[in-house]
Amino acid sequence: MFGRRTKKTAPAEAVEESTPVEPGAGPFDAAQVTERGDRIDLGALWLPGLPGMELRLEVDRETDEVSSVQAVMDESALQLQAFAAPRTSGIWDGVRREIADAIVAAGGTADEVDGPLGAELRCRMPQAGPDGRTVFAPARFLGFDGPRWFLRGVLSGPAAIDVDAAAALVGVFRDVVVHRGSGPMAPREMLPLTMPELPSGVGEVDESEREAEKEGEDDLRPFERGPELTETR
Repeated sequence: MFGRRTKKTAPAEAVEESTPVEPGAGPFDAAQVTERGDRIDLGALWLPGLPGMELRLEVDRETDEVSSVQAVMDESALQLQAFAAPRTSGIWDGVRREIADAIVAAGGTADEVDGPLGAELRCRMPQAGPDGRTVFAPARFLGFDGPRWFLRGVLSGPAAIDVDAAAALVGVFRDVVVHRGSGPMAPREMLPLTMPELPSGVGEVDESEREAEKEGEDDLRPFERGPELTETR
């Protein structure tokens, strides 16, 4: 469904001619913002940080490429990925149908409802439980069509079924800035994500820490307040 990714990465830069935006009124295109501000630079995505939020980056073991990012608060999580889209039309309508069809075909359920950002999916996704029996995990799929890009969010945990538990993470989704870049990309090609630049001194680790990082066990904490960063492979 979303199997294509680009290996090219480029530093995210704010567009010079732009206007201020209201927090929580997005998601935004990079052309809409005057500067990144205190958002965390992950390449194609600039994420707001909230106190108590943990940031988890899923990294491909073979390529060392970041494949997705998760914002975690309490027991809830928001997975974020951005993809290229055609210049003339959005892709969320078609993607939403494909996701629903795939979940139903696997034995789950998918209901389309009106949410704060328009149409979204409330799903029960089948998966193997500890005793081998099939259990159903709730998930909530958000989508937003921007200019030549599409942002997908997946809420899990209590946020998938509880509006109050989801409020802060939905706010994160609505305050994301997408930096697509101007280069040609195939529709549905994933926009490249990168590790954030760490503050001075944080990135220096000894060999034992490097080995732990390779095994996906290293817990990076570059932020004194706000989000914590964890790399998962």
